[in-house]
Parts: sequence; C-alpha cells; structure tokens
Amino acid sequence: MGDIEAPDTTGPSQSVLQTILPIAKEFASSRKGQLLIAEVALSLIAFICFVASTAAAFVTAPLIEFLAALFLLFAYSTKFNERFKGFHFPLMDFLRCVSASIIFFIISIISVSKFTDGASKAAGVFGFIATIVFALDFYFIFNDLANFLKQGGDSGDDPPRTSGNAFFQILSSI
Repeated sequence: MGDIEAPDTTGPSQSVLQTILPIAKEFASSRKGQLLIAEVALSLIAFICFVASTAAAFVTAPLIEFLAALFLLFAYSTKFNERFKGFHFPLMDFLRCVSASIIFFIISIISVSKFTDGASKAAGVFGFIATIVFALDFYFIFNDLANFLKQGGDSGDDPPRTSGNAFFQILSSI
C-alpha cells in the first residue's frame, strides 16, 4: 500500500482563532486590545440573547456594535488603520464607545424591566456588562486626551505611541 506522509510537526502551530482573526499578540495583550476583545465577545453574547428573547426588537444594536468592534479589532491588530491617514480611526473609536455605552445602557434597562423571559433578562445583564466595558474604553481614550492636553498639546511633541492613545493620533495629524 501507499505510504502516508507524517504531518510536519516542526513548524509553528497556530490556534484556530489566530488563523481566522490575525490578532497580533502584542496588541491582544495591551489594554486596548483586551477591551476590544471584551467588547466583541459581550456584543456577540448580547446579540445571541436578544435573538432568543421576546425583546428581539433590540437585536440590531448589539449586531452593529459587534461588527464595529470586530472591524476596529481587525484594523488595530493588523495596523490597517495606519495606512489611511485621512480617515480618523481613533475618532471613530471614541464615538463608537460613547454611542455604544449609551445604547447598551438604554436597551438593557428596557429589556430587564419590560420583558419577563430569561433570555431578555440575560441580554440585559450582558448589556449592562457591555455598558461598563464600553464606558471604560471611553474613559481611557478621554483620559489619554486630557493628559495630552495637560502636557501642552504642542504639535512638535510626539505623544507616546500606545494603542490606548487614540486622540494622540488625531491631534498629531491635524
């Protein structure tokens, strides 16, 4: 019979998640990367809970937030955002965090107080957790901006290049 070739075990193995989503390890271990991964996961869980509940009218908001967070996770981890200087990814990220925290808070209050099934209550709880994560992301972006402005905000000074310094990139490009 024919010889079956042994699989090559000398090469580096990748997990399924790294194959599907090329998330850079250094970005995934940063504060911004962890917040974006948490936002993606919580938005997906809230979306699934809203689909299974009687509060299915609220399914659009978690879906849009999931897709937006997934896009920004991909853009930041592959450094796709650095190729487009005219399109302000940090500003988009800031506005996404603010709107997501407000929207998740409102639909979570409504789903917990108005609907009685378990899936609606679970969606509300995960929505409240997502509200906290989005608000933390908003706070860190805002705090980085405030620190930059306290330092003087001169265009000659290069702010530190970390993934959490979203507004530094916007202000330096203006």
